[in-house]
Amino acid sequence: MSTSDPSHQSKPSKARPQQDSLERRGFLKSSAAVVAIPYFAWSQPAFANIAKNDRPRIGCIGVGGMGQGDAKQHAKFGDIVAICDVDQKHVDKSVKDPTIGNGQADGYSDYRKVLERDDIDVVSIVTPDHWHVKQAIEALEAGKHVFCQKPLTLTLEQNKLIRAACEKHKDLIFFVGTQQRSSSNRFLRAVNMVRKGLLGDIKKVTVGIDGGQVGGPFGVSKPPAHFNWDMWQGPAAAVQYRKQRAHRTYRWWYEYSGGKFTDWGAHHVDIATWALDKNGPGQGPVLIDGTDAKHSVEFKDGYPLVDDSYNTSHDFNIVCTYADGLEMNITSRTDNGILFEGTKGRMFVNRRKISGKPIEEHWDKEKYSQEDRVEFYKGKPFEGHKNNFYRCIAEGGLPVSDVYSHLNMLNICHLSVIAARLGRKLQWDPKTELIVGNDQAAAMASRKSRPGFEIASVKTEVHPRN
Repeated sequence: MSTSDPSHQSKPSKARPQQDSLERRGFLKSSAAVVAIPYFAWSQPAFANIAKNDRPRIGCIGVGGMGQGDAKQHAKFGDIVAICDVDQKHVDKSVKDPTIGNGQADGYSDYRKVLERDDIDVVSIVTPDHWHVKQAIEALEAGKHVFCQKPLTLTLEQNKLIRAACEKHKDLIFFVGTQQRSSSNRFLRAVNMVRKGLLGDIKKVTVGIDGGQVGGPFGVSKPPAHFNWDMWQGPAAAVQYRKQRAHRTYRWWYEYSGGKFTDWGAHHVDIATWALDKNGPGQGPVLIDGTDAKHSVEFKDGYPLVDDSYNTSHDFNIVCTYADGLEMNITSRTDNGILFEGTKGRMFVNRRKISGKPIEEHWDKEKYSQEDRVEFYKGKPFEGHKNNFYRCIAEGGLPVSDVYSHLNMLNICHLSVIAARLGRKLQWDPKTELIVGNDQAAAMASRKSRPGFEIASVKTEVHPRN
């Protein structure tokens, strides 16, 4: 990585000796031995009872809109001691915020300075999608537990890279920010309904994820003095600064994201495949039809011909077909949410409601229990999203939003992107995780990082877990 960006520090680092850090981590790892059944909630009051020097110490990388919200939640469970962002305004605001840095955290513009600190136990990564895997792998290699916002990856190849890193570092907890997995009254209830066969055999699932934004052409301008545009681009190819490429609107450029396919797709495709029990190793569709996808700019061989306008698909219906005949449509043309259609009934769920005859008639009465929620939480109690993260840090085990099922689901999202960009049908082998019979599409499974921003490769012989 380029070192032309000197680290900014709001004040001298308070990094403590390595031995002190190791003792605190030992306490956190051994906490399970002192936690009695029944479980208690890992909440702010619970962690408040832990000695100050034993509370998790947290570094937040990326504190824009979503990053600030996540940071405020992390602060309930530990002490935020480091804050990093390439936008100095974001750093200054979060350092001063009494619910985040409280004037005590150190501020940085280079995330590597956060990872170098031996006293930090947990790293929260809420950066643009194209940065996630590089920063997450380096965090694991530095011995940190990781919370990373969705979507975790940008390409199919990155799925394999981060999976290998997590397999290597099984003693560290990796948690993905797919908060719908902690919605008991809607999404978990829907998953339970499907898993228990109450809708009959599922024949079709429609995943509504809205369409991407259309805009441009946008003019070139000089980056603001407080914003390091070169560092923001990171592994992506360097281009001239256009305001609409950064911050909240970066999602509408394939260079940095997958548009709606990986934005809402990372939420709703996740719930759909979780409910169908089709998000494990070797599972996935065998055919992805991207012939019905439109872009607002002209494409050639899967790449936009202009660089001054949003280029992700805004109008699409991707049809994913499984070997057993089940069909999943990922579309911009229906209400945002998931529609399950079974031989006995239909059910729709999104963040606002869960509806359909099976819900109105309470088909799951006495068939959706606390024990079911515990099973979804992999044997741990149902509780808040980040509560589960910090419980797993203390007790071990996979969190409700585990990296392995997330990556299997993201295969579908990335395949949808490639199929839409090429306007083709793709054959996929879910066991080998390879695109079959289409060299052009297969070449889009990976991307070359900008020199100096390469992503580390971690080798492991262990196969992924469920």
